[in-house]
Amino acid sequence: MSSGFKVPLHIALLWMVMLQGQGRYIEKNDINENPFGLLSSEMKRELSQRYIYSRSLKCIDMLSVDGQFSFRADRPQLYCATFFIGNPDEVISLEYNYVNIDCQSGDFLKVFDGWIVKEEMFPGSMDHALPISKRYADFCGGSNFKTTIRSSQNVAMILFRIHMAGNGFSFTIKKIINPFPCNVISQTPDGRFTMIIPHQKRNCSFSIIYPTDVKISELTLGHSNNLLVPVKSCGGATDFVQLLGGNSLDPSRMYPVAEICYSFSGSAQTKIGCDHTVVRIVSSGEHINRLTFEYRQLGLHEMEKQYENGVEDLC
Repeated sequence: MSSGFKVPLHIALLWMVMLQGQGRYIEKNDINENPFGLLSSEMKRELSQRYIYSRSLKCIDMLSVDGQFSFRADRPQLYCATFFIGNPDEVISLEYNYVNIDCQSGDFLKVFDGWIVKEEMFPGSMDHALPISKRYADFCGGSNFKTTIRSSQNVAMILFRIHMAGNGFSFTIKKIINPFPCNVISQTPDGRFTMIIPHQKRNCSFSIIYPTDVKISELTLGHSNNLLVPVKSCGGATDFVQLLGGNSLDPSRMYPVAEICYSFSGSAQTKIGCDHTVVRIVSSGEHINRLTFEYRQLGLHEMEKQYENGVEDLC
Protein backbone atom coordinates (compact mmCIF):
# COMPACT_ATOMS: atom_id res chain seq x y z
CA MET A 1 0.00 0.00 0.00
CA SER A 2 1.33 3.44 -0.90
CA SER A 3 2.18 5.88 1.87
CA GLY A 4 -0.70 8.12 0.86
CA PHE A 5 -3.22 5.55 2.00
CA LYS A 6 -1.70 5.51 5.47
CA VAL A 7 -3.11 8.97 6.27
CA PRO A 8 -6.56 8.85 7.92
CA LEU A 9 -9.01 10.43 5.52
CA HIS A 10 -11.98 10.45 7.85
CA ILE A 11 -12.39 12.45 11.04
CA ALA A 12 -13.19 9.26 12.96
CA LEU A 13 -9.71 7.94 12.33
CA LEU A 14 -8.24 11.07 13.86
CA TRP A 15 -10.31 10.50 16.99
CA MET A 16 -9.00 6.92 17.11
CA VAL A 17 -5.44 8.25 17.07
CA MET A 18 -6.16 10.88 19.72
CA LEU A 19 -8.32 8.80 22.05
CA GLN A 20 -6.31 5.56 22.03
CA GLY A 21 -2.86 4.75 23.37
CA GLN A 22 -1.02 5.81 26.47
CA GLY A 23 -1.34 9.44 27.49
CA ARG A 24 -3.00 11.81 29.90
CA TYR A 25 -6.58 12.88 29.35
CA ILE A 26 -7.99 14.82 32.28
CA GLU A 27 -6.50 14.15 35.69
CA LYS A 28 -4.26 11.50 34.04
CA ASN A 29 -7.21 9.37 32.93
CA ASP A 30 -7.36 7.48 29.64
CA ILE A 31 -10.43 7.21 27.45
CA ASN A 32 -10.69 3.62 26.34
CA GLU A 33 -14.02 3.57 24.49
CA ASN A 34 -14.20 3.16 20.69
CA PRO A 35 -14.74 6.65 19.22
CA PHE A 36 -16.10 5.46 15.87
CA GLY A 37 -19.61 5.54 17.36
CA LEU A 38 -19.35 9.33 17.72
CA LEU A 39 -20.06 9.98 14.08
CA SER A 40 -23.52 8.48 13.65
CA SER A 41 -26.27 9.78 11.41
CA GLU A 42 -27.74 11.61 14.41
CA MET A 43 -25.14 14.35 13.90
CA LYS A 44 -26.92 15.44 10.73
CA ARG A 45 -30.48 14.93 11.93
CA GLU A 46 -32.95 17.71 11.12
CA LEU A 47 -34.88 18.71 14.20
CA SER A 48 -38.51 19.73 14.05
CA GLN A 49 -39.38 22.90 15.94
CA ARG A 50 -42.51 21.20 17.27
CA TYR A 51 -40.70 19.01 19.77
CA ILE A 52 -37.43 18.78 21.71
CA TYR A 53 -35.08 16.01 20.70
CA SER A 54 -34.07 13.80 23.62
CA ARG A 55 -31.87 10.76 24.08
CA SER A 56 -29.49 9.05 26.50
CA LEU A 57 -25.74 9.49 26.23
CA LYS A 58 -23.01 6.92 25.82
CA CYS A 59 -19.83 7.17 27.88
CA ILE A 60 -18.03 8.57 24.81
CA ASP A 61 -20.42 10.62 22.68
CA MET A 62 -20.71 13.55 20.30
CA LEU A 63 -23.64 15.95 19.87
CA SER A 64 -24.35 18.46 17.12
CA VAL A 65 -28.07 19.03 17.73
CA ASP A 66 -30.16 20.97 20.25
CA GLY A 67 -32.11 18.92 22.77
CA GLN A 68 -32.25 17.35 26.21
CA PHE A 69 -29.71 14.66 27.02
CA SER A 70 -29.12 12.48 30.04
CA PHE A 71 -26.62 9.96 31.35
CA ARG A 72 -27.37 7.29 33.96
CA ALA A 73 -24.57 4.94 34.93
CA ASP A 74 -25.39 1.22 34.86
CA ARG A 75 -21.90 0.48 36.26
CA PRO A 76 -18.88 2.55 37.32
CA GLN A 77 -17.94 4.89 34.44
CA LEU A 78 -14.53 6.39 35.09
CA TYR A 79 -13.30 7.94 31.84
CA CYS A 80 -16.18 9.54 29.94
CA ALA A 81 -16.57 12.58 27.70
CA THR A 82 -19.24 14.18 25.52
CA PHE A 83 -18.09 16.44 22.67
CA PHE A 84 -20.37 19.26 21.44
CA ILE A 85 -20.06 20.91 18.04
CA GLY A 86 -22.19 23.55 16.31
CA ASN A 87 -22.05 25.36 13.01
CA PRO A 88 -19.11 27.75 12.54
CA ASP A 89 -21.26 30.79 13.48
CA GLU A 90 -22.68 29.25 16.67
CA VAL A 91 -21.67 28.87 20.32
CA ILE A 92 -22.87 26.17 22.71
CA SER A 93 -25.19 26.93 25.64
CA LEU A 94 -25.51 24.13 28.21
CA GLU A 95 -28.00 24.17 31.09
CA TYR A 96 -28.06 21.45 33.74
CA ASN A 97 -31.52 20.07 34.52
CA TYR A 98 -30.41 17.84 37.38
CA VAL A 99 -27.17 16.35 38.71
CA ASN A 100 -26.88 13.32 41.00
CA ILE A 101 -23.21 12.49 41.54
CA ASP A 102 -21.06 11.93 44.64
CA CYS A 103 -18.25 14.47 44.61
CA GLN A 104 -16.93 13.23 47.96
CA SER A 105 -16.36 9.75 46.53
CA GLY A 106 -14.33 10.96 43.57
CA ASP A 107 -17.04 11.63 41.00
CA PHE A 108 -16.61 14.72 38.86
CA LEU A 109 -18.54 16.62 36.20
CA LYS A 110 -16.75 19.37 34.29
CA VAL A 111 -17.53 21.48 31.25
CA PHE A 112 -14.49 22.52 29.21
CA ASP A 113 -14.63 25.57 26.95
CA GLY A 114 -13.28 23.90 23.80
CA TRP A 115 -12.04 20.37 23.20
CA ILE A 116 -9.23 18.67 25.10
CA VAL A 117 -7.81 15.23 24.33
CA LYS A 118 -4.73 13.89 26.06
CA GLU A 119 -2.61 17.01 26.63
CA GLU A 120 -3.81 18.87 23.53
CA MET A 121 -6.67 21.31 23.24
CA PHE A 122 -8.60 23.44 20.80
CA PRO A 123 -8.51 26.39 20.87
CA GLY A 124 -4.89 26.33 22.00
CA SER A 125 -3.78 28.44 24.94
CA MET A 126 -2.41 31.09 22.54
CA ASP A 127 -5.78 31.45 20.80
CA HIS A 128 -8.18 31.59 23.76
CA ALA A 129 -8.98 34.68 25.81
CA LEU A 130 -9.03 32.75 29.12
CA PRO A 131 -6.23 30.82 30.86
CA ILE A 132 -6.69 27.06 30.95
CA SER A 133 -7.77 27.04 34.60
CA LYS A 134 -10.66 29.41 33.81
CA ARG A 135 -11.92 27.28 30.92
CA TYR A 136 -13.29 24.57 33.26
CA ALA A 137 -16.69 24.81 34.95
CA ASP A 138 -16.48 22.21 37.71
CA PHE A 139 -19.74 21.05 39.31
CA CYS A 140 -17.78 19.78 42.32
CA GLY A 141 -15.69 22.95 42.56
CA GLY A 142 -17.84 24.88 45.03
CA SER A 143 -21.04 26.88 45.53
CA ASN A 144 -20.29 29.37 42.73
CA PHE A 145 -20.99 26.82 40.02
CA LYS A 146 -23.33 28.12 37.32
CA THR A 147 -26.10 25.88 36.01
CA THR A 148 -25.97 27.55 32.59
CA ILE A 149 -22.64 27.65 30.75
CA ARG A 150 -21.83 29.16 27.36
CA SER A 151 -18.82 28.31 25.21
CA SER A 152 -16.57 30.84 23.47
CA GLN A 153 -16.63 28.99 20.13
CA ASN A 154 -18.58 26.28 18.28
CA VAL A 155 -17.12 23.42 20.34
CA ALA A 156 -17.23 22.44 24.00
CA MET A 157 -17.23 19.23 26.00
CA ILE A 158 -18.25 17.55 29.25
CA LEU A 159 -15.84 15.31 31.16
CA PHE A 160 -17.26 13.09 33.89
CA ARG A 161 -16.63 10.19 36.23
CA ILE A 162 -19.37 8.32 38.09
CA HIS A 163 -18.64 5.44 40.47
CA MET A 164 -22.11 4.36 41.62
CA ALA A 165 -24.66 2.72 39.32
CA GLY A 166 -27.87 4.73 39.11
CA ASN A 167 -26.22 8.13 39.46
CA GLY A 168 -26.13 10.56 36.57
CA PHE A 169 -27.14 13.93 35.21
CA SER A 170 -29.27 15.67 32.60
CA PHE A 171 -28.82 18.87 30.60
CA THR A 172 -30.28 20.91 27.75
CA ILE A 173 -28.18 22.07 24.80
CA LYS A 174 -29.00 25.14 22.71
CA LYS A 175 -26.87 26.71 19.99
CA ILE A 176 -26.71 30.52 19.80
CA ILE A 177 -25.64 32.62 16.82
CA ASN A 178 -22.19 34.20 17.17
CA PRO A 179 -21.88 37.35 14.98
CA PHE A 180 -18.06 37.27 14.99
CA PRO A 181 -16.99 33.62 15.19
CA CYS A 182 -13.41 33.01 16.22
CA ASN A 183 -11.82 29.56 16.66
CA VAL A 184 -13.93 27.07 14.76
CA ILE A 185 -13.79 23.33 14.10
CA SER A 186 -15.53 22.52 10.83
CA GLN A 187 -18.14 19.76 10.83
CA THR A 188 -17.68 19.20 7.11
CA PRO A 189 -14.68 18.42 4.86
CA ASP A 190 -15.53 21.24 2.47
CA GLY A 191 -17.13 24.68 2.56
CA ARG A 192 -16.63 28.42 2.39
CA PHE A 193 -16.10 30.76 5.33
CA THR A 194 -15.50 34.44 6.07
CA MET A 195 -13.73 35.37 9.31
CA ILE A 196 -13.87 38.98 10.58
CA ILE A 197 -11.91 40.30 13.56
CA PRO A 198 -13.13 43.81 14.45
CA HIS A 199 -10.40 45.68 16.37
CA GLN A 200 -9.67 42.77 18.69
CA LYS A 201 -6.23 41.65 19.82
CA ARG A 202 -6.59 37.91 19.42
CA ASN A 203 -5.73 34.90 17.30
CA CYS A 204 -8.56 33.08 15.50
CA SER A 205 -8.17 29.59 14.05
CA PHE A 206 -10.43 27.70 11.64
CA SER A 207 -9.74 23.99 12.02
CA ILE A 208 -10.39 21.37 9.33
CA ILE A 209 -9.64 17.83 10.51
CA TYR A 210 -8.86 16.51 7.03
CA PRO A 211 -6.07 16.80 4.47
CA THR A 212 -7.28 19.93 2.71
CA ASP A 213 -7.04 22.16 -0.35
CA VAL A 214 -7.39 25.78 0.89
CA LYS A 215 -8.13 28.63 -1.52
CA ILE A 216 -8.07 32.20 -0.15
CA SER A 217 -10.16 34.54 -2.29
CA GLU A 218 -9.98 37.75 -0.23
CA LEU A 219 -7.78 39.07 2.56
CA THR A 220 -8.12 42.54 4.09
CA LEU A 221 -5.73 43.17 6.95
CA GLY A 222 -6.64 46.84 7.42
CA HIS A 223 -3.07 47.85 6.68
CA SER A 224 -0.22 46.81 4.42
CA ASN A 225 2.52 46.02 6.97
CA ASN A 226 4.60 48.20 4.61
CA LEU A 227 4.61 45.30 2.15
CA LEU A 228 3.48 45.68 -1.43
CA VAL A 229 4.50 42.26 -2.76
CA PRO A 230 4.24 38.71 -1.41
CA VAL A 231 7.06 37.57 0.86
CA LYS A 232 8.02 34.20 2.30
CA SER A 233 8.30 35.43 5.88
CA CYS A 234 6.12 37.83 7.87
CA GLY A 235 8.67 38.57 10.55
CA GLY A 236 7.76 41.80 12.31
CA ALA A 237 4.20 41.90 10.96
CA THR A 238 1.54 42.45 13.60
CA ASP A 239 -1.43 41.26 11.52
CA PHE A 240 -1.13 38.23 9.25
CA VAL A 241 -2.62 34.91 8.19
CA GLN A 242 -1.03 31.51 8.80
CA LEU A 243 -1.77 28.20 7.08
CA LEU A 244 -0.82 25.35 9.42
CA GLY A 245 -0.60 21.60 8.96
CA GLY A 246 0.04 18.73 11.33
CA ASN A 247 -1.43 15.83 13.27
CA SER A 248 -2.06 17.68 16.54
CA LEU A 249 -5.32 19.11 17.85
CA ASP A 250 -3.59 22.24 19.20
CA PRO A 251 -2.71 24.75 16.43
CA SER A 252 0.34 25.92 18.41
CA ARG A 253 1.88 22.46 17.87
CA MET A 254 1.36 22.50 14.11
CA TYR A 255 3.78 23.32 11.33
CA PRO A 256 3.48 26.69 9.50
CA VAL A 257 3.02 25.95 5.80
CA ALA A 258 2.59 29.56 4.65
CA GLU A 259 2.14 33.09 6.00
CA ILE A 260 0.44 36.05 4.29
CA CYS A 261 0.82 39.58 5.63
CA TYR A 262 -0.52 41.72 2.81
CA SER A 263 -4.08 42.44 1.64
CA PHE A 264 -5.19 41.13 -1.72
CA SER A 265 -8.24 40.10 -3.72
CA GLY A 266 -7.76 37.20 -6.08
CA SER A 267 -6.71 33.64 -5.40
CA ALA A 268 -4.07 32.03 -3.22
CA GLN A 269 -4.23 28.24 -3.06
CA THR A 270 -2.38 25.69 -0.92
CA LYS A 271 -2.76 21.94 -0.49
CA ILE A 272 -1.96 20.58 2.97
CA GLY A 273 -1.78 16.79 3.18
CA CYS A 274 -1.79 16.47 6.98
CA ASP A 275 -4.53 15.04 9.18
CA HIS A 276 -5.29 18.54 10.45
CA THR A 277 -5.34 21.86 8.58
CA VAL A 278 -5.74 25.26 10.24
CA VAL A 279 -6.34 28.70 8.74
CA ARG A 280 -5.32 31.22 11.42
CA ILE A 281 -5.50 35.00 11.70
CA VAL A 282 -3.14 36.80 14.08
CA SER A 283 -4.61 40.23 14.86
CA SER A 284 -3.06 43.16 16.73
CA GLY A 285 -6.43 44.76 17.51
CA GLU A 286 -5.54 47.95 15.66
CA HIS A 287 -7.43 47.08 12.49
CA ILE A 288 -10.50 45.28 11.12
CA ASN A 289 -9.20 42.10 9.53
CA ARG A 290 -11.28 40.06 7.09
CA LEU A 291 -10.52 36.74 5.44
CA THR A 292 -12.61 34.70 2.97
CA PHE A 293 -11.55 31.21 1.92
CA GLU A 294 -12.85 27.93 0.50
CA TYR A 295 -11.71 24.47 1.52
CA ARG A 296 -12.20 20.89 0.38
CA GLN A 297 -10.87 17.50 1.38
CA LEU A 298 -8.04 16.17 -0.76
CA GLY A 299 -8.76 13.02 -2.79
CA LEU A 300 -6.69 9.86 -2.51
CA HIS A 301 -4.81 10.54 -5.76
CA GLU A 302 -3.95 14.04 -4.53
CA MET A 303 -2.71 12.60 -1.24
CA GLU A 304 -0.38 10.21 -3.04
CA LYS A 305 1.07 13.12 -5.00
CA GLN A 306 1.51 15.15 -1.82
CA TYR A 307 3.51 12.32 -0.26
CA GLU A 308 5.64 12.03 -3.38
CA ASN A 309 6.51 15.71 -2.87
CA GLY A 310 7.67 15.12 0.69
CA VAL A 311 4.62 16.30 2.63
CA GLU A 312 4.86 13.20 4.85
CA ASP A 313 7.96 14.70 6.51
CA LEU A 314 6.05 17.92 7.24
CA CYS A 315 3.19 16.09 8.92
